[in-house]
Amino acid sequence: MSEVVAPRSVFLVDDHPLVREMLTGLINQQPDLRVSGEADDAVQALREMIANPPAVVVMDITLRTTSGLELLKNVRTCLPKVLVAVLSMHDEKLYAERCIRAGARAYVMKGETTARIVTAIRHVLAGRVWVSEAVSAGFAQKVSLQARDLAESPLEQLSDRELEVFNLLGRGLETRQVAQSLCVSMKTVQAYCARIKQKLGLSTATELLREAVRWHEGQTAD
Repeated sequence: MSEVVAPRSVFLVDDHPLVREMLTGLINQQPDLRVSGEADDAVQALREMIANPPAVVVMDITLRTTSGLELLKNVRTCLPKVLVAVLSMHDEKLYAERCIRAGARAYVMKGETTARIVTAIRHVLAGRVWVSEAVSAGFAQKVSLQARDLAESPLEQLSDRELEVFNLLGRGLETRQVAQSLCVSMKTVQAYCARIKQKLGLSTATELLREAVRWHEGQTAD
């Protein structure tokens, strides 16, 4: 008689209830996977995962109160055995490498089919990395050409934290709210903004805000 293998546990982190509901239904249909919990913000997610570590966490990088990139780094520090798969609407050309570098084992766009989402989760649980063919080809090209200066988007010049600030500004947060969200001072946020303007060739705070909003709207539309 064959041994019954318990399903692997999956924790969901996304600030959209409908996304969590869809993922729960999809994952719980799989005989080898089971959703063990969910959260809509980083603080709740980390607290619950520390109390009951899952095999893998499927998370977005845009959350209700803070950046998913920060949560990703915290998971890798506090729960090094927990595997991470990122499921996001954000452009994989800009975010996939950052997430993999921060410790994620997969980057999946929300527009992917349900079958590919499940495939990515199983790849991660099997100890492999899952990214799209386009991202994989981009990784190979960067290595072979050592072409960091050939980045298509000027936003690739931004550090992870600078990109978080840019994203939050694009979502309509004021400097004070950005500081609160990232748990830093307003002076720190202002310093980030100054570096972002320099890297993107922008002269004023108004130009920075306009570019951030335009970029965020483009991400949402995609």
